[in-house]
Amino acid sequence: MSARLSSVIWPVVHSERLALIQDLESLPPQQWEAPSLCPGWDVHDVVAHLVDTAKTTRLGFLRRMMMAGFDFDRDNALGVARERTEDPGRTLAGFRAVVDRTSSPPAPLATRLVEAFVHGEDIRRAVGIERDYPTAHVITALRYQLKTPAKMGGGKERAQGWRLVASEAAFEHGTGHDVRGTAKALLLAVSGRPVMPSELTGAGAEAFTQRARP
Repeated sequence: MSARLSSVIWPVVHSERLALIQDLESLPPQQWEAPSLCPGWDVHDVVAHLVDTAKTTRLGFLRRMMMAGFDFDRDNALGVARERTEDPGRTLAGFRAVVDRTSSPPAPLATRLVEAFVHGEDIRRAVGIERDYPTAHVITALRYQLKTPAKMGGGKERAQGWRLVASEAAFEHGTGHDVRGTAKALLLAVSGRPVMPSELTGAGAEAFTQRARP
């Protein structure tokens, strides 16, 4: 990890964690149980996952994977169970305690941006909160997802056969029928999250939206 890249990305991650904490501070208790965009997890689960990954070190990740039988889904489930408390307020306090951490699993640093933006929307869209993210960094996360196979948490296969074009930035990817939308909407779609039909336009938008759904 280069020092320059680290100095650029971590402040964004920390800022996004803090913004999400502020959004969650006034969340009614029942909304913590709302199904998130992340399949199988409610809002409380996603927050617990964010606490868990913020604490994860490279060496610790390898130990955990061995304990989980090298099953990513099982490791994630164990992490959620470990950090989710009975009181959402305590889980949020746990998140607040790790807001400035720079530990990470052994993965490219761009994954921290993917996590911040995608999981941030997993939560916010479930409870009706809107946020604009820094476009340049969303594009960085999107580029990473587009080159990463779905089995590794990316969206390379979902994007094949379409030309993705960001509406607010000089970004395009692939060939085929156009799919146009904000960088955020494209990131969510290639990450397997549902987006509103109105968020994507172009000749390939309808078919792409259907394919991108989990």
